[in-house]
Amino acid sequence: MRGRQRTVAWTLRGLSLRPVLSFVIFLRPLMSLYTLKPRFQALLRPSVRTLHGFGVTANQVTVAACAASVGLGATLAAAAQSAHLSWFLLLPIGLLLRMALNAIDGMLAREFAQSSTLGAYLNELCDMVSDAALYLPFALLPDQSPALTILVILLANLAEMAGVLRIPPTSTRRNDGPMGKSDRALVFGVLGLLVGMGVAAAPWLSWVLAIVALLLVSTVANRVRRGIADDGDRLRG
Repeated sequence: MRGRQRTVAWTLRGLSLRPVLSFVIFLRPLMSLYTLKPRFQALLRPSVRTLHGFGVTANQVTVAACAASVGLGATLAAAAQSAHLSWFLLLPIGLLLRMALNAIDGMLAREFAQSSTLGAYLNELCDMVSDAALYLPFALLPDQSPALTILVILLANLAEMAGVLRIPPTSTRRNDGPMGKSDRALVFGVLGLLVGMGVAAAPWLSWVLAIVALLLVSTVANRVRRGIADDGDRLRG
């Protein structure tokens, strides 16, 4: 009888940890998706030219992307509280749209001389607001502690700050991984897909968020370390 109970217990443990193990295996060979950005931009370039022809500016796209993210986040928060979790299927679509709009605003700024100090502020502030709006609904899921979700959001914002806090004013932004903005979008897009399909979030979601938090700590460390190294080389040169 005890042997059978142990077998059942290990089976249940295996079922609860299987999504986590699959997530770890998925992340192991993953390099930062930022390396795919040039290909993504090439696909969007015709749309960028069309928007420029209509007089759309980079800052307008930035604000529109943030507003759409906040709207989707509010919708998902209401869905989480009312247990209508199928709405989370919208999250992968929303994250992909946000990535496209972020790429478009950058291309408009660079390729059509729309870069500005205001645009730089809007980019960073809107990214932080959008991350919080889109990821906070996971804290409202049934049987889910909000602490890990909030920790991930704080670490994500810290990682973005580490990417822009460079000593020389001419320094470029650091986008080191392993958990950059695009990588987080992929992870939370998959999580939204699973939740929207009816996969119970407890207990595996907490494990996944803990892994994401650790990877974000590594991301912050990588950006600070490599930023210091690059600036040191530049100052010595």
